[in-house]
Amino acid sequence: MKIKLIMGSIIIVLAIVFLSINFLESKVEYGTFSEAIEMQKKIQVKGAWLKEKESYFDAEKHQFVFFMKDDNGTVTKVILDGAKPNNFELAESVVAKGTFVDGVFHASDVLTKCPSKYEGNAETMKKTL
Repeated sequence: MKIKLIMGSIIIVLAIVFLSINFLESKVEYGTFSEAIEMQKKIQVKGAWLKEKESYFDAEKHQFVFFMKDDNGTVTKVILDGAKPNNFELAESVVAKGTFVDGVFHASDVLTKCPSKYEGNAETMKKTL
């Protein structure tokens, strides 16, 4: 009977430790490119894709490369491991999640915020009322 209680307690403690570690690793803060350089850990950077600068997909390395400007105005080259995100060209803003390596931001994930088709123009809304 005591062995079952001890084994159950050990399993519960290990589960709590495992879940805590996973939670802390998945927690990614928002910041700027300068904060990402300073902190040297995974961070989310919100900004805009610079359409006038070069962007391309490197099929050999399976990476999408583009330039992004954060909310502080810092422009940085971003390398996304994977294909270009859907609706990337329509994005109002971009959130890149990653770390800095050798002066380049290496993103593991890029999220896009596109204009909503449900948001109406204020003038149009006034006319319909």
